[in-house]
Amino acid sequence: MPLDHRVAVFFYVAILVICKCRLLLSSSLFLKAPMALFMAILGVVVLWNGVRYRRKGLPPGAMGWPVFGETTEFLKQGPNFMKNKRASGLRDADERCFRVKSVNYYLRCSSGSEEKRKVGYGSFFKSHILGCPTIVSMDPELNRFILMNEAKGLVPGYPQSMLDILGTRNIAAVHGSTHKYMRGALLSIISPTLIRDQLLPKIDEFMRTHLIDWDNKVINIQEKTKEEKLSEFFQVLILKYLEQMAFLSSLKQIAGMESSSIAQPFMTEFFKLVLGTLSLPINLPGTNYRGGLQARKSIISILSQLLKERIASQESHVDMLGCLMNRDENRYKLTDEEIIDLVITIMYSGYETVSTTSMMAVKYLHDHPKVLEEIRKEHFAIRERKKPEDPIDCNDLKSMRFTRAVIFETSRLATIVNGVLRKTTHDMELNGYLIPKGWRIYVYTREINYDPFLYHDPMTFNPWRWLGNSLESQSHFLIFGGGTRQCPGKELGIAEISTFLHYFVTRYRWEEVGGDKLMKFPRVVAPNGLHIRVSSFTS
Repeated sequence: MPLDHRVAVFFYVAILVICKCRLLLSSSLFLKAPMALFMAILGVVVLWNGVRYRRKGLPPGAMGWPVFGETTEFLKQGPNFMKNKRASGLRDADERCFRVKSVNYYLRCSSGSEEKRKVGYGSFFKSHILGCPTIVSMDPELNRFILMNEAKGLVPGYPQSMLDILGTRNIAAVHGSTHKYMRGALLSIISPTLIRDQLLPKIDEFMRTHLIDWDNKVINIQEKTKEEKLSEFFQVLILKYLEQMAFLSSLKQIAGMESSSIAQPFMTEFFKLVLGTLSLPINLPGTNYRGGLQARKSIISILSQLLKERIASQESHVDMLGCLMNRDENRYKLTDEEIIDLVITIMYSGYETVSTTSMMAVKYLHDHPKVLEEIRKEHFAIRERKKPEDPIDCNDLKSMRFTRAVIFETSRLATIVNGVLRKTTHDMELNGYLIPKGWRIYVYTREINYDPFLYHDPMTFNPWRWLGNSLESQSHFLIFGGGTRQCPGKELGIAEISTFLHYFVTRYRWEEVGGDKLMKFPRVVAPNGLHIRVSSFTS
C-alpha cells in the first residue's frame, strides 16, 4: 500500500477511535471512559508509530512501541532476540543455501536478486532498540563493507551516555581528520617497537609478581583479572617502571609511590564511570548516568593533578603518559584535555575485554583438558629454553601460536563484544534498501560467530580451527572490529593475555568451586563471581 494511502487509513482509524471515545463519554458507561480513552490514545500512537516507519525502501522488521521500541524485548530475550529475528527471515530462503557446504556459495545466494530479498530479510532488518531507529546487519560481507567505509558516511554511532562520559575528544567520538590524528597518537605509544622494548618487560614483571601467591587459595578469577588490569594500568601503562617487585619491595622512585595513593580512588571512580556508559542518559540523582558523569569529573581531577606534578618535576618518564606529554619528541601535539580523554579511552577499551577474555580462557581451559594439555605443552617448551628468571620476550610471544588460537576461540565463543555501532550521516543505499540519515547500524557479530557455514561445529570450543586455516584473514573475522576503527590495542591485549596465561598454566592447576553461573549478554559476566581453588602445579 502506498505511503499516502496508509496515512489516510491511519487518520480514518484515528477519527473512528476518537468518535467511539466520545460516544463512551456521553453514554452511561462514563465510568469506563478514562480507561477507554487511554486505550484509544495508546492505539492511535502505536498505529502512528507503525505508519511513520513504513517508508518506502526500508528493510523489513518491526519498530515496537513508541519511544521504547523493542528495547525491552531486546534486553529481556538477549541473544534469542536477534536469533529469532534472523530465523524469521531465513525460514523461506532457498533450501539450497542451507544444504551446500560452501561458504562462498552461501554468500552468493545472499547477494542474488530474488534470493537476496529472502535471505537478506533474516540478516538485514530494521528495529528500534536502545532509544534509536536501528538497522541490524548480520551479513559478513556487508558488515565488512560498513566497517571499511567510514568516509562514505558510516561514522561511529555509540550511545549518547557513552560519548558524554568518555569525553568529546575520545577516539570513539571523533571521526575524519581528528580521528586520524588521535589514532596516530595512540598507535605511537603502543607500536610493536614500544611493546617489545618497554611494555612487554613491564607486563611480564607485573604478571609474575601478581601471580606469585595464589597457591592454596580460593580465588574469584573474575575479580582477580579485573584487579590485574587496573593495577597493571597504574604500574605498567602510566606510572614509572617499577624497579622492584610490588609485593617484595617499596617503590624506588616517587612515581611508584604515587601509584599506591592514586590507584584506589581511581579504581573506585572508574567502576562508576563504566556503569554510567551502559545506562540511559537520564541525568537525575541516583542514576548510573549521573554517577558516571560525576566519576568522570573525579578522574579528570586525578589525572590533571598527575599531569601537573609530572610537568613540575621535569623528570623523564618512559611510559605511555610520558610519551604523550613529550611534545618535543612526539609529533602528535595533544592538549591536556586530549591526553586525559585518550588515557580514559585506553583504560575503558582494554579493561573489560582483556580481563573478561582472561577469565573465560581460564574457564574454557578448565572445561577442556585436551586444550589445557596442549597449551601447557607450548608454554613449558618456552620455559625449558629459558632460565627461571628470564622474562617473556617478543620471540616467545611469536612462538605462542596455540595460545593465540585459544585467545581467538575464547573471544569467538564467549563473544566478548556483541557488535559495533555505526550511524549514517546522510540517506544512503545499503543492501538494496534506503537507510535514512541519523539511523544507527548495528553490525551484530554474535550470530556470525556461531554460523555453521563459517565455523564448523560452532558451539564447540576448538582452538585448533585457528591453526593453518587463515581464519584470521577472512572477511568475517571481526572480533577486533575492522577498517580504520580496528582495535589499535589488539596486539598489546594479546600480549597481556598470553603473558598471564603463560605464568598461570605453568605455575598452577585449578578446579572450579561451586559451579558459578555465567551470563553472556549484554556483557559476559559471572554475577556471583567465578571461584576457583588454586594449587601449585608441582605439588
